[in-house]
Amino acid sequence: MIVRNLAEAEKTERRVVAENGNWQSVRLSLKEDGMGHSFNITTIFKGTKTHIKYANHFESVYVISGKGKVELIKTGEVIELEPGMIYLLNEHDEHYLYGGENEDMVVACAFTPPLSGKEVHDENGVYPADLD
Repeated sequence: MIVRNLAEAEKTERRVVAENGNWQSVRLSLKEDGMGHSFNITTIFKGTKTHIKYANHFESVYVISGKGKVELIKTGEVIELEPGMIYLLNEHDEHYLYGGENEDMVVACAFTPPLSGKEVHDENGVYPADLD
């Protein structure tokens, strides 16, 4: 069994801050843990807009606190997000993710295949297929 504490993990290299300053993610479970997925607690900072397209991963995102929105680039559909909602990026959906106007949004994210912990979004919002 593996047991981790969010507050302790935030003080390690498992805490990743986006180069653009839009979000921070604490990677509680990674590829090396052998679970078949990775699990993060991510804070999307208020007033931000992040372009994302996980061409190599599927992601499930559950809103824990705060509000934000996700905009699907293909259709232009905008979904308002609030605590208790989940969205599943089951078609490698290219999207914009927005922090709330007045508050950060905290989400729990699961990735398949799992992240190694070293990923950063490229210029197209994509994580690489596999990093070790």
